[in-house]
Amino acid sequence: MSNPLKSLLGQTAIYGLPTIIGRLLNYFLVPLYTGDEAFTPSEYGTLSELYAYVAFLIILLPLGMETAFFRYINKHDNKDEVFRNSFLTVAIFSTAFFVLIFFSSQGIANAIGYPNNSEFVTTLALVVCIDAITALPMAKLRAEQKAKRFSLIHFTAILVNIGMNLIIVLILFDDVDPMTAVWFILLANVLASSVKIIGTYKEFLLIKWQWNKALARDMLMYSFPLVIAGFAGIINETLDRVMMKPLLKRAGNTNEYALAQVGIYSACYKLAMIVTIFLQAYRYAAEPFFFAQSKNKDRNKLYAKIMNYFIAAVCLVFLGVSLNIDIFKHFIRSSTYWEGLGVVPILLIANVFLGIYINQSIWYKLSGQTRFGAFIAIGGAVITVAINLIFIPIYGYWASAWATLIVYGIQMVASYMLGQEYYPIKYNLRKFVLYFGLAIVLFLFAYMINMDGFSQANKSVFSWPKFFFHNFLILFYVGVVWFIEKPTTAKRLT
Repeated sequence: MSNPLKSLLGQTAIYGLPTIIGRLLNYFLVPLYTGDEAFTPSEYGTLSELYAYVAFLIILLPLGMETAFFRYINKHDNKDEVFRNSFLTVAIFSTAFFVLIFFSSQGIANAIGYPNNSEFVTTLALVVCIDAITALPMAKLRAEQKAKRFSLIHFTAILVNIGMNLIIVLILFDDVDPMTAVWFILLANVLASSVKIIGTYKEFLLIKWQWNKALARDMLMYSFPLVIAGFAGIINETLDRVMMKPLLKRAGNTNEYALAQVGIYSACYKLAMIVTIFLQAYRYAAEPFFFAQSKNKDRNKLYAKIMNYFIAAVCLVFLGVSLNIDIFKHFIRSSTYWEGLGVVPILLIANVFLGIYINQSIWYKLSGQTRFGAFIAIGGAVITVAINLIFIPIYGYWASAWATLIVYGIQMVASYMLGQEYYPIKYNLRKFVLYFGLAIVLFLFAYMINMDGFSQANKSVFSWPKFFFHNFLILFYVGVVWFIEKPTTAKRLT
């Protein structure tokens, strides 16, 4: 029998490599957008605000059916029927949504502050509808462990998007009319999303228009709380970029200044999302893996062990980025954005908490008590809105960064406590405290020794002693984790 940890690691590598490479390539869009010859902070703020709306719709339109699909194919004898019902439910809902948006695009554009650009609304709606409709065929590839085909489609879509963006920014960009470039970038996303339709055409051709209403209802009952949880989760992750412009304007700032703050915060947030890149690769493999292991009598020990490695990995990413910010800041080419670099460590820690929370969330998915995921996310959303509403007018994007950290920390703790009550998994809290605490101590120690702190991040001078010292601390962290985990790992894998 194959070792389950090796299986998860292998699937993560297969799914994760193109995801990580693709996301890293997408990272190069940040220096492309933030160069002196491209978007100003306020123009980049416009693009960031529009994509914040996309994030909400990407959660809403799939109706949580991906997770429901993974659960029900392990419970239902007719796997094709499970896929067909999942797909048809999402396809019908998404099509109806697009028709509604198409005929009300001007009113929506007026409401969000772009009365002269209603095409933004219809183009974004098309992007999210295509992504939603292709979500289930892509999930089917994951369930069938067709990782290479899944990765090829995913990677090709990313390359198309990046290629189109290079043409738009380097060749077609007109600084007199940057809004046209914004629309072209949205159209590039339509083309990239269409790659998934082409790549999964075989799955589309096999679909029969037969709908099992009872099964669809059961799946929706299971998935609907996940939609609420996901929607509330996006509030925690993205709503700050939607709220920032109107709140800063209300505080007496100009529209250009408010959008510039959105742009600066969004660009710096990208640096913190390196943790999210790791999470994305991990989640593609982990969700079907956890459901597949649900009948394993030692599943809880396995889940706990995976958590140990996961915490160590995300804390390592936190150290790698935060202690090398003088290097990573150059992904943001224009120094006009660098004033926001101080929020990066805060957002990195927030994403560590988010990753742990996501890893824990398997308890309510396996137990079918998805309502708790909704409760946790809604509670976090309320706190997010409250903190941002009160403090953005005073502290700007710093309030948003701290709100993100506080909320993800609360959600992590709440999920752990509820999980121990309803689906106990004996996680090793001592290792969590050790790995996370050591990462924080090393980070603080680095900046106690280097007294210039983040003021140096705003200068062009590169310090080699600082570089070697910071990376020695990172290697020290790796050594500690290796020393603790290696004996146990060696025994388990032999």
